[in-house]
Amino acid sequence: MEIRYVRPDDSLLAISNIYERSWKYAYQNIIPQDYLDSIPTGRWANSITKNGMKSLVLLENGLIIGTAGICKSRWEKYSDYGEIVSIYFLPEYIGKGYGTFLLKKCVEELKKLGFHRILLWVLEGNSRARRFYERNGFTCSGEYMNDTIGGKELKEVMYTYLCATI
Repeated sequence: MEIRYVRPDDSLLAISNIYERSWKYAYQNIIPQDYLDSIPTGRWANSITKNGMKSLVLLENGLIIGTAGICKSRWEKYSDYGEIVSIYFLPEYIGKGYGTFLLKKCVEELKKLGFHRILLWVLEGNSRARRFYERNGFTCSGEYMNDTIGGKELKEVMYTYLCATI
């Protein structure tokens, strides 16, 4: 297993495919199915390396199976936080322990960037992801934001993590 930043020779379409397949798997019965079915190939390819976003990939036997995006918080109210914007895996690798390694790497990289507090947002109905973050030391802040995806009103809940300063 290898975790590293995205390199210029990595296929952005292959990385986008992880987002696409993960969304279609993880968000069943949360986001409308017709929306999930309509996600086009390459939907996220142009945003993987956008300014301010640092993208990581997790490889197993040379195959990129997971990806994550980190940055300085995008929220003015939390300007001193680092943010984990996304963590996604190919569906066949979900639930096999890889997520913990990638999450820890995200925290480590945000700490290197000087952030001692980290936030992330999770769809309220994504109980699997919420349990995952809670098992890994993140706490539900109780702060919510409304979102609309595929015409459905959804809530996202913010989770936070306080890094050890020792």
